[in-house]
Amino acid sequence: MNKKQKRMLIRIILSAILLIIFNMLQIEGMLGFVLNLVPYFIIGYDVLIGAFKGIVDKQPFDENFLMAIATVGAIFLKDFNEAIAVMLFYQIGELFQSYAIGKSRKSITALMDIRPDYANIEEDGKFVIVDPYEVEIGTVITILPGEKVPIDGVIVEGQSVLDVVALTGESMPKEVGINDEILSGSVNISGLIKVQTTKEFDESTASKILDLVENASNLKSKSEDFISKFARIYTPIVVYSALALAVIVPLINYLTSSPVDLSKWVYRALTFLVISCPCALVISIPLSFFAGIGAASSQGILIKGSNYLETLANIKLLMLDKTGTLTKGVFAVNAIHHSEDDDYIIKLAAYGEYYSNHPIAKCIVKEYGKEIDETRISDVKEIAGKGIVCNYQGKQLAVGNDKLMSQLEIDYESCESIGTIVHVSLEDEYLGHLVINDVIKENTEEAIEKLKEIGVKDIYMLTGDNEKVAKDVAEKVKIENIHYQLLPNDKLEIVKKIIEEKPENQKLAFVGDGINDAPALSISDIGIAMGALGSDAAIEAADVVLMDDDLLKLVKAIKLSKKTLGIVYQNIIFAIVVKVGSLILGALGFADMWLAIFADVGVMVIAVLNAMRILFFKNM
Repeated sequence: MNKKQKRMLIRIILSAILLIIFNMLQIEGMLGFVLNLVPYFIIGYDVLIGAFKGIVDKQPFDENFLMAIATVGAIFLKDFNEAIAVMLFYQIGELFQSYAIGKSRKSITALMDIRPDYANIEEDGKFVIVDPYEVEIGTVITILPGEKVPIDGVIVEGQSVLDVVALTGESMPKEVGINDEILSGSVNISGLIKVQTTKEFDESTASKILDLVENASNLKSKSEDFISKFARIYTPIVVYSALALAVIVPLINYLTSSPVDLSKWVYRALTFLVISCPCALVISIPLSFFAGIGAASSQGILIKGSNYLETLANIKLLMLDKTGTLTKGVFAVNAIHHSEDDDYIIKLAAYGEYYSNHPIAKCIVKEYGKEIDETRISDVKEIAGKGIVCNYQGKQLAVGNDKLMSQLEIDYESCESIGTIVHVSLEDEYLGHLVINDVIKENTEEAIEKLKEIGVKDIYMLTGDNEKVAKDVAEKVKIENIHYQLLPNDKLEIVKKIIEEKPENQKLAFVGDGINDAPALSISDIGIAMGALGSDAAIEAADVVLMDDDLLKLVKAIKLSKKTLGIVYQNIIFAIVVKVGSLILGALGFADMWLAIFADVGVMVIAVLNAMRILFFKNM
């Protein structure tokens, strides 16, 4: 408990003790009136102040106003016990709600631990502790065993094992050594390592994640917006209805010469006010979404707002970029065909692809494995969806697919092998081609099956690969809808087309790496970046970020969103049914103040407890 909660607990205990004592003493008259005001003000002074401020600010219709009117009215009717009890149980409910929110924040505040308070810099053979905000890019910092990595960087000395559970939700430690990139928020488990920083503290992974999660509550779901609007309309209606019970009904009785019992109708009106307090809805609905976002973040799933959590639950159409999502995106040269000199064709392909950031290009350069003399290549042109054309020692070198060879009118050998075919030509002379394969992730087929089981109706695979490769992968992972040989802009057009054709209530999600797919991510109902650990572009572009490349995390995210939405609807229905029933009973005189207390505080406690169940979500 924090200090505020402890103070409230003391107030609750003190006022409860005084209430019991004064009831035992049975003091009447003016002294009894004054003494009963003591526990009332101890437990309710902040509510009365809140109600007064609301009136001054011309926004009176809130729970403070309802509680203040109901309890002050009860005091004037000399129902001291009920006035104090209403305020007492209301504050117990508020304390419980405060504690529940604190618990739901736990998974998010635990994330705060990933942001270190200091960095170690070595000066004259001694470690100097500095504020990580002061560390500039390129500075070498030392990370001792047991310390958190403060800033993203590259290891320049030493090797160790890192705990990355706070970033990915996965408990498997990660071995790292020289030239490996490491991310802030990781914990150094074993060896001393020296790291050259590649980002400033504010731009590092830990800071980005924390900023994202802390701002998630700013984006409200439709359910939250509905409850906010409902409360603004509902509360004034209830107040005026209570006023009608207290004034108009006795007035009608008076005008019709019927017996007038003003205190009876005022009591009913006060009961009506206590019952009507919308706390259960106003508190439990945002708390449910908050808890859902917290539960997701603790498992390496970052959801940027309640609206996206709600959308996740309604995904019916799913578009998956093949490379890096269904497959590992780790390519290898499996064969070389129609070549007189395999080493020579690998060398030329590596020189041609040297400046490209495409995974296949990097795979070819890695396969070559020797230093590239950059003076040999110039005028490099990357032709989207086709390949590379450059000048290699004064000759035109072309490295790319069938489309590039056709464009350059080079007579090439087609290949029936399954894989990505990379042709190589020099000065219009065809030299042969490489067969490059990607590897399907181990859990991809299981994830696709589970996605279908939880209600995703249509799954599409998008790829720039040829038909043969695309169909081979799609068949293995059991995806029926495939689009292949796509240029980067083609993916965007396909997403647009499906969005135009789909029913409004069926949500479309696009899953990609968040870098090359940023336009498609942004126009989808919900964009999901996968394997985005360390990628600023992915975190910026997507609505949901899966911090590692496990497709089963998407299954977990959708299940979590469905569970959250289910609990939200349970709370809405439960609260409305109980309150409407109690309001009718109160208006007819069948409900006293004690039932009103249950309809207010009891319903709120039950709804909050129900919302808290989300924090324990672990089921795949």
